[in-house]
Amino acid sequence: YIHIGGDEASKVWWKQSAVSQQIMKANNLKTESELQSYFIRRIEKFVNSKGKTIIGWNEILQGGLAPNAVVMSWQGEKGGIEAAKQYHKAIMTPENKMYFNHAQFVKEDSLTAGKPSLLADVYNYEPIPAELDAEQAKYIWGGQGCLWTEYVTNPAKVQYQLFPRLDALSEILWSPKEKKNYADFQKRLKTQFKRYDLIGIEYSKKYLEN
Repeated sequence: YIHIGGDEASKVWWKQSAVSQQIMKANNLKTESELQSYFIRRIEKFVNSKGKTIIGWNEILQGGLAPNAVVMSWQGEKGGIEAAKQYHKAIMTPENKMYFNHAQFVKEDSLTAGKPSLLADVYNYEPIPAELDAEQAKYIWGGQGCLWTEYVTNPAKVQYQLFPRLDALSEILWSPKEKKNYADFQKRLKTQFKRYDLIGIEYSKKYLEN
């Protein structure tokens, strides 16, 4: 698999580009979103010819999805749901739950991005949306936690942002829904924190106050 991105590219410049507009006209593309999909389909053919499959952020749905693409849904769950309903594999990574560059607590750190992604929200997240039927649910390939490092300046901060949310992510992806229990998870974290201390991992010690 090769992740090609495909997100957060402003189409304003394509509207102003004579070359882009010429390509659209030559290929009967009505919108810049269709132009993006035209480009991604070309990239997909090349990647497929090398024996690989593309993964792209949910913006690759705009203008039509490439035939074999895997969608990674970061702007909520909508992109993953849409992909699964088209019988394409999807990886769920909604920003409000699965972005570990966000603070772990309200007003915890001014040098973090976006709204807090709370430990409880990570743990209680269910990667398979209720909107999908049993057949469509098979196309939810899993989930992923993301840690972008614009505001993460050293390895200790990387660890601090990851733990213990990474433990919550592991449990929701490895355990059946019916076996999840946040209160029990919190109890078990106390033992996990001792392991962190033993091997020198940085983590948010505010959880020890509870």
